[in-house]
Amino acid sequence: QVQLVESGGGLVQAGGSLRLSCAASGRAFTTYSMGWFRQAPGKARDFVAAITWLGRNTDYADSVQGRFTISRDNAKNTVYLQMNSLKPEDTAVYYCAANPQGYGLAYSMGAYDVWGQGTQVTVSS
Repeated sequence: QVQLVESGGGLVQAGGSLRLSCAASGRAFTTYSMGWFRQAPGKARDFVAAITWLGRNTDYADSVQGRFTISRDNAKNTVYLQMNSLKPEDTAVYYCAANPQGYGLAYSMGAYDVWGQGTQVTVSS
């Protein structure tokens, strides 16, 4: 069973950058596709980005396309979310998640069976 721990959140000014990391334990990590979701106060948890098990395919929510980049290093059992040109509306708790169907990209929460505890990202205007 994979376990996930996010890090890298914090407070940043609009236009700034942050890189989130999601460290996974468990030998099965490389067989999972991975995703990032976010949840702002009072709102539903939304899809942000996903990457397949070898990192060959990625996809993004329209709201972050061109600003965020998801990547993974299977040798380090880690997934990253590089966030550039941050906006106040990016403020949320960011969660990484693991999907056992490693070949495909998944956009719904139900496809993911392992979740991290979340890391807060706050973007000030």
